[in-house]
Amino acid sequence: MNEKTIKILEFDKIINKLVDLATSSLGKALAKDLMPDTDFNRVKELLKETSDGVSFIFRRGEPPLGGIYDIRDSIKRAELGSMLTPGELLKISGVLRAVRNMKNYASKDRIEAEQDNVVKELISLLETNRPLEERISNSIISEEEIADTASSTLNNIRRQIRNAQESIKDKLNDIIKSPKYQKYMQESIVTMRGDRYVIPVKQEYRGEIPGLVHDSSASGATIFIEPMAVVEANNKIKELKIKEQAEIERILKEITEEVAGMGEGLKSNVSLLAKLDFIFAKSKLSLNYKCTCPKINSEGKIVIKKGRHPLLDVKTVVPIDFWIGEDFDTLVITGPNTGGKTVTLKTVGLFTLMMQAGLHVPANEGTSLNVFNKVYADIGDEQSIEQSLSTFSSHMKNIVNILNNVDDNTLVLFDELGAGTDPTEGAALAISILENVRQRGAVTVATTHYSQLKVYALTTKHVENACCEFNVETLQPTYKLLIGVPGKSNAFAISKRLGLREDVIERAKEFLTREDIKFEDMLQSIEKNLSQTESEKQMAEKYRLEAEKLKREIEEKKEKLNKSRDRLIKEAREEARKILLEAKRESEEIISEIKKLQKESQIELRQKKAEEMRLKLKNKIDDIEGKLSSELIKRNKSYKVPKNLKPGDTVLIADLNQKATVIAPPDKEGEVLVQAGIMKVNVHISTLELIDEQKDVIEKSGLGEIGTSKAKNISTEIDIRGLTLDEALDKVDKYLDDAIIAGLKEVSIIHGKGTGVLRSGIQKYLKSNPRIKSFRLGKYGEGESGVTIVEIKD
Repeated sequence: MNEKTIKILEFDKIINKLVDLATSSLGKALAKDLMPDTDFNRVKELLKETSDGVSFIFRRGEPPLGGIYDIRDSIKRAELGSMLTPGELLKISGVLRAVRNMKNYASKDRIEAEQDNVVKELISLLETNRPLEERISNSIISEEEIADTASSTLNNIRRQIRNAQESIKDKLNDIIKSPKYQKYMQESIVTMRGDRYVIPVKQEYRGEIPGLVHDSSASGATIFIEPMAVVEANNKIKELKIKEQAEIERILKEITEEVAGMGEGLKSNVSLLAKLDFIFAKSKLSLNYKCTCPKINSEGKIVIKKGRHPLLDVKTVVPIDFWIGEDFDTLVITGPNTGGKTVTLKTVGLFTLMMQAGLHVPANEGTSLNVFNKVYADIGDEQSIEQSLSTFSSHMKNIVNILNNVDDNTLVLFDELGAGTDPTEGAALAISILENVRQRGAVTVATTHYSQLKVYALTTKHVENACCEFNVETLQPTYKLLIGVPGKSNAFAISKRLGLREDVIERAKEFLTREDIKFEDMLQSIEKNLSQTESEKQMAEKYRLEAEKLKREIEEKKEKLNKSRDRLIKEAREEARKILLEAKRESEEIISEIKKLQKESQIELRQKKAEEMRLKLKNKIDDIEGKLSSELIKRNKSYKVPKNLKPGDTVLIADLNQKATVIAPPDKEGEVLVQAGIMKVNVHISTLELIDEQKDVIEKSGLGEIGTSKAKNISTEIDIRGLTLDEALDKVDKYLDDAIIAGLKEVSIIHGKGTGVLRSGIQKYLKSNPRIKSFRLGKYGEGESGVTIVEIKD
């Protein structure tokens, strides 16, 4: 792609915005190197990447992209047998954590198995290693510190060192506090010189305390002596320190070997994470600028629906509708300066470059762009003082280069074609250039002030006029592009509005030919009619969309009503079936009893029992008839008859258990006209119940109950001692959610003192949590450094 064109169309500024949206240095590097592609299938793949990223963000929110480092040099060193530093290992652990977080991010998504998604596929290729990740994070506290728990040997050595240090301090404290030696002390403190414990002694008493002199103060008044009583203990500490260092190196080498063992997987992870960071940066750019994925074609067609130049202020930019490549392949745009002609050129060119780089464009659905082999732009004043070229010469040099390279799949953008020289010659040259480019099959958009080009566009097949609308009343451009009509110069109208005398304007009109006057009047009439037609078209489109929306709503309500009717009929049939089955069972029992009576010999007893059976059967029949005649849908007896019903109120038709909207208030007979779904019916007010929509929403959501439940059950503190950092972070995150719902303002997180891993991890998490106002360690009586007090934002 032409480098000069990329700069003129400000594609580099879009790249800068993309770089800012990438999280890692690797992702930023990919964004910085992004260039438009000319292969149709490749462009299609790049656009799909961006669309898949947008889809992921819509469903899952912002991706967890922290901890992506370029660890490839460290992996190479590990594979060659070098020992990695704690800092390098922490970055490797960060990459593994980023991989795990990305896996978790994707695992909660609900994409159908058959659905092709580039982002999901890339995430599935990531390789986790939880044991190595935890080994590093549990063994290394910082770039300078290895944890005691890295190995049992290291823990044992450090315990011996601490015991020896405490023993030395006790002995030295006995010396400095002893009445015998106190007068010899410069200060009653134990300090260190090098890695040896010493005491400060006055110079004049250096011979009173036997020991080794390690240092003296700048003035010479104080010397630092290591008493003989602790020399052996200090030597022991030094030996233990050597063992400690050897054990640390052993641990680091062991972990380095594990890293080397999954070297290929780690390198693959780095590449995949960089690619994912880059894709999500493209997706965030699309969301930030409210972009859509354009359709792409290879027929030379460009259709832009409400396109907005991404580098202009979103609050003031005027969207344009643009099309070319169907009935015409050359467009001549006319209009006043600062009217939006150049912005239109740059929008078309920049959209093309963005699309061919796999980026979405800030336009509405229905936008379609062609994949060009070449894009050329001659825009702006390229006058060169060094080369002593005029504006015309500079433009012409660029145009010559374009004409030497243009082909049948090229987009060419000319700004003020032919300007900077004699108007007659410039116009003739401009027409010739347009004709030459058009004959080569290129798609061309040109801006001009020359009337000859307007006539050329009107009289030449496959060439069309367009103009940027100008409001003569306000003397302001509307920045609206009108395709199909040439622009009117408006010189006389503008001059008149600015106060130029009428007689001067009339005299100027006398110098115009009759044909010029008729042509300008015709342009004015066409522009007015087109503007009116466009307004009517937009209004018709608005009505069409509203009608389609109403149609969909009616069809949905109709379907819902049909389902409700079918359900009611089914329930009624089921109820009737149950009643009949019950009746059958009861009747069979009665008949069975009668047959038993027939077998009995006592006539009087038989008659008595027969009478009892007859009464029981009669009562059962009456009960069945009552059930069959009762309402299958039970009415709510607790509602009140609504008063002061007005159109728009939502009511419940109790007999049907169906919501409806009041259309007309009750008449004298108490009949109310309501609409239920697509049906309008008259019902009596006594069968209606007024519904509080807002109350229904609150009751359905259950938010009040949730908040009350949380407030009743949640504690103001959480204890995470004994958990791993990941387990603790998950538990604290859920606890803070509950605390916020419950309305708590301050909570305590009990993590204990220990090695400090939990404390530092929790406080790092709290710093990045936007819901947290502040946090601090506990004071005396609150748990001190074993507790973090958290203040939650209102």
